[in-house]
Amino acid sequence: MSQENAEVVTDGGEAPRLTGVLADRSEVLLDEVGGAAQESNEEWRERESRNQLKRVAGLGEMQDVTEVEYRKVRLERVVLVGVWSSADSTAAQAEESLRELAALAQTAGAVVCDGLLQQRLRPDPATYVGSGKVGELADIVAQNEADTIIVDDDLPPSQRRALEDATKVKVVDRTAVILDIFAQHATSREGKAQVELAQLEYMLPRLRGWGGSLSRQAGGRAAGADAGIGSRGPGETKIEMDRRVIRTRIARLRRQIRQMAPAREVKRGARRRYGLPTVAVVGYTNAGKSSITNRLTGSAELVENALFATLDTAVRRAKAKDGRLYAYVDTVGFVRNLPTQLIEAFKSTLEEVAEADLILHVVDGSHPDPFSQVDAVNAVLADIEGAAEIPRVLVFNKVDRIDDITRQRLTALEPDALLASAYSGEGLDALRGRIESMLPVPGVHVSALLPYSAGSLLSRVREYGSVESVEYRADGVWLEADVDSGLAAKVVEQAVDTPEEDAAGA
Repeated sequence: MSQENAEVVTDGGEAPRLTGVLADRSEVLLDEVGGAAQESNEEWRERESRNQLKRVAGLGEMQDVTEVEYRKVRLERVVLVGVWSSADSTAAQAEESLRELAALAQTAGAVVCDGLLQQRLRPDPATYVGSGKVGELADIVAQNEADTIIVDDDLPPSQRRALEDATKVKVVDRTAVILDIFAQHATSREGKAQVELAQLEYMLPRLRGWGGSLSRQAGGRAAGADAGIGSRGPGETKIEMDRRVIRTRIARLRRQIRQMAPAREVKRGARRRYGLPTVAVVGYTNAGKSSITNRLTGSAELVENALFATLDTAVRRAKAKDGRLYAYVDTVGFVRNLPTQLIEAFKSTLEEVAEADLILHVVDGSHPDPFSQVDAVNAVLADIEGAAEIPRVLVFNKVDRIDDITRQRLTALEPDALLASAYSGEGLDALRGRIESMLPVPGVHVSALLPYSAGSLLSRVREYGSVESVEYRADGVWLEADVDSGLAAKVVEQAVDTPEEDAAGA
């Protein structure tokens, strides 16, 4: 290396350094290496930043955290509205109907802020409560900071829309609340399908569109100028498309429910095949039907102090004092002005009532007006084909909550009814005895000598027949009993010595 190209310079104790051309080249190399290292570090930083979530300031922050927590647990606040006419009902009946609506709203998970009643000859065709009262209703809703108005009636779409526009809150009617409760309590596949069918049938005529923004139709010069090729000709509005989708879903649900019918028929067929008598437990909602059924059968069905806690039909076996088996069928509760959609959807429950041998009508004896509940249930039973001919037992439940004067009144107005309490057990033995005495007696009388090897057949006769006497002899068991035709044939088949005149039956 020549001297003109490089020179080593030392200054006392400092480290030697290069000068000249070599020094310039070394600085260039160091710059290149440093630049490459810096570029590599930036690449790694970019890769790391890809795997990190970046917080954008201000998006997730609220001024008052307690308000956010309150919103999470805040229940829907509702105001109840009803209209009554002196020609149709009294003020007391209208107030009781509004109290029932409040119970429905609370069961659905809402907080009732206020309840309003207006006496009119008929509901206003535009706004239900009249143009003058709409402003007062809007003020009450604003004062209570309510979210929803519940009307104690079946509202047409035009009145609901007018009320919503005037009060600026959601408006629902009594039927929508009942359907909402049914949707919360349905558990079985068939129950969920029935509730969805009722909801869709209720929703179909109440679909609401929002003007031309939902339109899917275009044609003529407007289509050519705005939408262009592909949008001309007859089209389908959004609301029409929604209706088509709902109708398709309704048809599918009806088909599914029809496909579930054979399973129900198989279960009922098994009860009929063995001659098992059934008792259909009916009554107003929250009258204590499930509680009565549990006490009479020793089962543990869901019991809840809420409206429509039972939606899915439950069948529970019980044994009479003579050893005969029979079944209780716990059904869905009824209510005033039961929506026709629910009557159509819950045909399986109504079929169980129609197929029963005895109807046990449970009434809440502690209700302020129990006979109005009796009339409401009888009105629904009158629509069930064949239910009028089925014998009935009327029982007033919850008598542990009433005084002696109310007991005397109930007994005077319904002398054949029984008083009972599923809570305290009062009157249950008398009720059980009345039910067992009214069970149908099998129509074939048999007198037969059965071998001792036919113990299973004898046990079946005890369970599904009415045994008069059993005598154990040296040559077999002499049986006197009333059974159905199928069991009578098996008894005759296994009998050792059966007189023909006795085996023929009475």
